[in-house]
Amino acid sequence: QVQLQESGPGLVKPSQTLSLTCTVSGGSIITGYYYWSWIRQPPGKGLEWMGGIDYRGSTYYSPSLKSRTSTSRDTFKNQFTLQLSSVTPEDTAVYYCARFPRIGQPHEYDYRGQGTPVTVSS
Repeated sequence: QVQLQESGPGLVKPSQTLSLTCTVSGGSIITGYYYWSWIRQPPGKGLEWMGGIDYRGSTYYSPSLKSRTSTSRDTFKNQFTLQLSSVTPEDTAVYYCARFPRIGQPHEYDYRGQGTPVTVSS
C-alpha cells in the first residue's frame, strides 16, 4: 500500500515562497511509470493540478502556475517537493501530494495524501 504524507507550514505571508514536502512510503518514486504530483483545492472550489515530477525526474507544470512553481525530489529519502513563489491569498488551499498513473484530470490519482491546509495571510 502506497502512502503519501505532506508536510510544511500552515501559514505563509504574501509574497513569500511556499515549500511543501511529500514523503512516500510503500513504493519508490523512481520505479514504475508514475507521475508524483501536487494538487490543491481552494475553499469552495474544485481540485487543481499544479505540477509534478515523474519516475525519470522530468518535471511538468500547469501552464497557469508554471512561472511560480517548481518541483524536485530526493530519491534517497523517497520524497518530492513543491515550491510556489510569490504567494497571494488566492493560493490559500488544501494542498495534496498524489500519485498519478498518467497526466490527466486532477482527480485521476490512484493514491493521495491526507492534505495539508495552507493559509496565505499577513
